[in-house]
Amino acid sequence: MTPKIFAGSANEPLAEAVAARLDLHLGSREVHVFPDGELQAELRESVRGEDIYFVQPTSPPAEKHLLELLLLADAAHRAGAARLTAVIPYYGYARQDRRASGREAVGARLVAGVLESGGLLERVVTVDLHTAAIEGFFGIPLEHLSAVPMLLDSVRPYAGEDGVVVAPDMGAAELAERYAEPLELPVAVIHKARISGSEVSVGSVTGEVQGRKPIIVDDMIDSGGTQRAAIDALIEAGCEPGIMAVASHGLFVGSAEEKLRDTPVERIVVTDSVPPPEGLELPLEVISLASLLAETIDRLHNDRSLDELIAHT
Repeated sequence: MTPKIFAGSANEPLAEAVAARLDLHLGSREVHVFPDGELQAELRESVRGEDIYFVQPTSPPAEKHLLELLLLADAAHRAGAARLTAVIPYYGYARQDRRASGREAVGARLVAGVLESGGLLERVVTVDLHTAAIEGFFGIPLEHLSAVPMLLDSVRPYAGEDGVVVAPDMGAAELAERYAEPLELPVAVIHKARISGSEVSVGSVTGEVQGRKPIIVDDMIDSGGTQRAAIDALIEAGCEPGIMAVASHGLFVGSAEEKLRDTPVERIVVTDSVPPPEGLELPLEVISLASLLAETIDRLHNDRSLDELIAHT
């Protein structure tokens, strides 16, 4: 028996690429949007007794894609599927992992609870969560993969001896170390303060960047505010041209293109966890997660350990 893979509407090309890696065709489904905005999901083939995998990042609009995923899972559960796994390459609401005040919701925990609700999903597969602490929000198995090795392979040919890996804030410092060690490069950290969801201010830069070519690494690029502030700080600190930006998830929402287009960034490397906006005029290189996700699905379906795969990532 082979697994069955269904795509949500958030990233059908990635789901198709994953299925192709496994010599499979995507399962047939239909998601209908009613005039009032309600969604209806229907599977167009039998899934009784099957091992089902839904590929659906909860990317913008996160609420729609999350609900669509749950509706597809409910349809499969009611149709007699044996096991349901949600493959969520990009996990929305991940930055809401704690309260800054006593009157805020912890969105990452709430979404984890929603995914567990009804006992529909047996496990969740995701890639490069904003913080590993989110793993503790789940009561069902969570397989946390990383795209860093794949991104490193793309970065390595361009990372000369004069490079420096830059964390655009303290939260990315550990991630910067994961890039810097195999590249044998030093690390610099930029100290920032967030003004709003899309605006940040930058303080000091810790580490030597003068005369070096920066490689800015983060888990995501969303509005571009963090990257733009980091680039401005690096230029002021005397870095060399030829800046590179690397992130697992490239959302490029709002004015991200405008913020990054007139900067001296020569390469922006992201994965296809989220489809890049059409017509994006940036020096973008997209690395596919298809092989990583296909290998994960194959191992889960055949009850083979993921330890080696996760250790490699």
